[in-house]
Amino acid sequence: MCAAVLVLPLAAGLTSATASATPLAPAYEAPPLAKAPGAAAITNVTWFTDRRVSLWVESPSMAAPVQVQLLLARDWNARPESKFPALFMLDGLRAQDGENGWTLDAKAETFFADKNVNVVLPIGGQSSFYSDWLEPDNGKNYQWETFLTKELPPLLESQWRTTNVRGVQGLSMGGTSAMFLAARNPDFVKYAASYSGFLTTTSLGMPQAIQYAMNDAGGFNSGAMWGPPNSADWTGHDPYMLADKLKGISLYVSSGSGMTGPFDQPSGIPGVSTNFAGMGLEILARLTSQNFATKLNQLGIPAQVNYRPSGTHSWPYWDFEMRQSWPQAASALGVEVDKPACNPAGAIAGLASANNWLGDCLTGEYNVAGGVAQDFRFGRIFYSSTGGTQVVAGRIGGDYEANGGAGGPLGLPISEERGAPDGRGRYQLFERGSIYFTPQTGAHAIRGSILDEWSKQGYEGGPLGYPVAEEVKTPNKDGVVQGFEIGAMYYSPNNGTHRVQGMIMGKYGALGYEDSWLGFPKGSEQSVKDFGKFNEFEGGNIYWSPLSGAWAIKNGPIFDAWKSVGYENGKLGFPTGDQFDIPGGTQQNFQLGYITVKDDKAEIH
Repeated sequence: MCAAVLVLPLAAGLTSATASATPLAPAYEAPPLAKAPGAAAITNVTWFTDRRVSLWVESPSMAAPVQVQLLLARDWNARPESKFPALFMLDGLRAQDGENGWTLDAKAETFFADKNVNVVLPIGGQSSFYSDWLEPDNGKNYQWETFLTKELPPLLESQWRTTNVRGVQGLSMGGTSAMFLAARNPDFVKYAASYSGFLTTTSLGMPQAIQYAMNDAGGFNSGAMWGPPNSADWTGHDPYMLADKLKGISLYVSSGSGMTGPFDQPSGIPGVSTNFAGMGLEILARLTSQNFATKLNQLGIPAQVNYRPSGTHSWPYWDFEMRQSWPQAASALGVEVDKPACNPAGAIAGLASANNWLGDCLTGEYNVAGGVAQDFRFGRIFYSSTGGTQVVAGRIGGDYEANGGAGGPLGLPISEERGAPDGRGRYQLFERGSIYFTPQTGAHAIRGSILDEWSKQGYEGGPLGYPVAEEVKTPNKDGVVQGFEIGAMYYSPNNGTHRVQGMIMGKYGALGYEDSWLGFPKGSEQSVKDFGKFNEFEGGNIYWSPLSGAWAIKNGPIFDAWKSVGYENGKLGFPTGDQFDIPGGTQQNFQLGYITVKDDKAEIH
């Protein structure tokens, strides 16, 4: 009865999330990776820093791509052959599609920077309770339990240096889920923590409260999740009813009291904050957590239980609990609680002192290809005899790691990060290339012949603007391509490096890029009469003008006939369509006439 009275008017604020920060934009998206038929696969990888990365996983169970972000272990760079335990961190009822609340509303990224675990942050799952739903609802096919416990772990273990030693912790909805996922999946985790979780989901009033909250948070129906309240699926996801299955797992349970705490704004009524919804919800979390803890005690299952004397249902308290529970999590996962002692020395110490924003050191110096490096909380410092001592950090640091760091094609840094002349972007020079960044395009490396040609055309001030993607090999022909704001730069051994841009790029793409009969470009875009443009390709040209649009013309009789009357400057003008078949031959139309070819003979009309 108490549960029903408390929660029904307040469930709309179940996670009390108030942040409105913009989700992180990807630094860059890698090309699709190979996947086995019918298996989950990582299809795209996005690096935000050298130790924060986003994975897009194609999930067979959900029949959709799922984003998971990783905060990589402290020694990820320093010990490249090592693997690390995983700590899954689950969000609340109002989970957003762009970023997990533990980095959006709490400070998990900074806190875990010196911890030797791979933190796993599922993105999305609003109102899902991270469970397998009975049926799709509101456009979502939620199968989170299968994804988190069956599909994702093999990918982390095989591709992201993660061991099978795992823990799970969550707040509110995520706290509920952490406990039932641990109970329902033997050997999935060695540690489970609930912060302000609702740990009796079938007690009087709770199914109705959950339905009210889910409807408010996204318009979801709890019946699509677990069926009617008296069904076996409700019981099968109730941490209280599953408590006996938690034997052998290190457990942490906490909640506040609902009274005004150090992170609340007093309302003027003694003990009551202005966060009225958070007050009622935390009282409910306290009641259900107490019932759950009592059940554990009756079963003889040990747990660390912390009932705080104050605090509402809100992020500052969950950030606090994340920190308080870490020693227990570290012990269960087999890693040290605190980072080992480290101190910068020599040239690295001097640069670190001049860049206080890097924070404290996380590792000692370690060897990299051609030099040494040391990790700090917010970046890295590299030293080499050729490049000196340089800081690499932020989005540029993420793209550098994505390109293999010092052992990759870029080599070691040879300059500090600098502002671009246009005031919009930033860049850093490396032994064999550069990385350019803007908030709109992300950070991308550019090197080799593409960098050489881009520099001749004016770098970011030239016709293409900034890079928007990494250089990739063309899939079916010998060459590479890199995307820019206004087009792309192509390289092939037989033709060199040339740009394709604007409307001509659009037409080139519509025909199939280099795989079409046009092949690779043989020159960059050039201007012709009446504000027109053209690009030469292996198999023909593409012409564009404001009045005629962009059209391709093949090398051969039609092109030769058009050439004979002066191209676009002659009596036919620009092409107004592509070549097409006619009875007995082919035809192509121009602004002031057309050309036909029959029996290999061209006629100008």
